Amino acid sequence: MTARTGDIEKAAEALRAGGLVAFPTETVYGLGANAEDPAAVARVFQVKGRPPSHPLIVHIGGAEHLGDWVEDVPPMARLLAEHFWPGPLTLVLRRGRRVPFEATGGLETVAVRVPGHPVALALLSAFSGGVAAPSANRFGSVSPTTANHVRAELGDAVDFVLDGGPCEVGVESTIVDATGEIPSVLRPGGVTREDLEAVLGCPLAVHSTSHVRVPGQHPSHYAPRARVILVEPEKVVAEAELAQELGRQVGVLLPPSYADAPVQAHAVVAVPGSMVAYARGLYAFLRELDQRGCDLIVASLPVEEGLGLAIANRLRRAAGPRLSE
Repeated sequence: MTARTGDIEKAAEALRAGGLVAFPTETVYGLGANAEDPAAVARVFQVKGRPPSHPLIVHIGGAEHLGDWVEDVPPMARLLAEHFWPGPLTLVLRRGRRVPFEATGGLETVAVRVPGHPVALALLSAFSGGVAAPSANRFGSVSPTTANHVRAELGDAVDFVLDGGPCEVGVESTIVDATGEIPSVLRPGGVTREDLEAVLGCPLAVHSTSHVRVPGQHPSHYAPRARVILVEPEKVVAEAELAQELGRQVGVLLPPSYADAPVQAHAVVAVPGSMVAYARGLYAFLRELDQRGCDLIVASLPVEEGLGLAIANRLRRAAGPRLSE
């Protein structure tokens, strides 16, 4: 834990005063407000430019506090909380009265999780409450995985930035709808579907859209400034070089199987062979290609199993509706 105790108390005091605090989690940095303060929660939406119908995640200090924030905890939800909290899993449950509609986008459900980062847990302990937080970036853009990313994007709009170092997981939490008899995955993330299924003992559906609104379902999300196009791995080099010849400033996320291939492009990032390392670095890679002046990023989807499913989800959202053009 890199944040000092004094900084954690200052951040907790900022939350008590209705301020906004950027804080690290194991997934990405969050932009937090007192979950019980409708005015503070509304400011989160204003700073991010986020539609008020797009729910936030309420971060709590431990699974033992879950009943304080939701109406009821079904057995499967309790089982998942016991196995994966603290960690990158968000549970969607029936909203408890303690949660204002401003945090849920007007829904009767609320997304809740216990973050697996010592700085986040220390903040929640010092604050002694829930913190409603999306990622600490402008709505739809690349999520921040360092404190410097937050400062560069949001600047003085944040009252306090807690620096906890680079995020270990690098992609957002997995969101599971636990309101029905059989849970379903609404957003792939840091806990894999395979791990969830092993604990529950049953297969889980993964929904790209659902009647339950959750973070990350916008058609274009997690997007850099550059346009992102997705092609088959064997076509990445040819597609990138053609676009470069046509005058584009091309960035390439080069698949591991083509790591040694020469590429005529403006900037090239070799993707790690490990899905853990790829997930950890994905948003930093996209930011790097933006910073190097690329206006087009050519990438391919990894095999959609394990963390590869979460990475593929983020790349599809980064490419946005243009995938169908």
